Amino acid sequence: MRKILYPGTFDPITHGHTDLVERAARLFDQVLVAVAKSEKKRPLFTLEERIELARTALAHLPNVEVKGFDYLMVHFARDVGAHAVLRGLRAVSDFEYEFQLANMNRALSAEIETLFLTPAEQYSYISSSLVREIASLDGDVTPFVHPAVAEALRRKFEGG
Repeated sequence: MRKILYPGTFDPITHGHTDLVERAARLFDQVLVAVAKSEKKRPLFTLEERIELARTALAHLPNVEVKGFDYLMVHFARDVGAHAVLRGLRAVSDFEYEFQLANMNRALSAEIETLFLTPAEQYSYISSSLVREIASLDGDVTPFVHPAVAEALRRKFEGG
């Protein structure tokens, strides 16, 4: 069974993320969406909330599983039996950082490959940080995220 790991903070998960997972799910037997605790990034949602929102947004994909993790990603990939790591590239500006990260991961764990996918054109401009900013200013994020994610953002910024 070929398993790919798609790590990220997913704060929140967007249609761009979902698009990449859907395409990876056609290429691999199993896709594991790995939600990083990542306190350094000061996420809006807790790890548990991000896991639940990702599970909801990806529930239509039978070969996708969502798990949280809080240690070195290459160790997590090895622990769950992943053969590859999926990274998304929205723009050329993402490439330098992602290339550096892929090479560092290879140095840490040579048996795990990194694969890059670009999102569909209609999602290439969407980022979690932009979605959070729009939601914080009471803007409509429904074109960019699953309805449950839009509702969670609305509640978060209303103080509830």
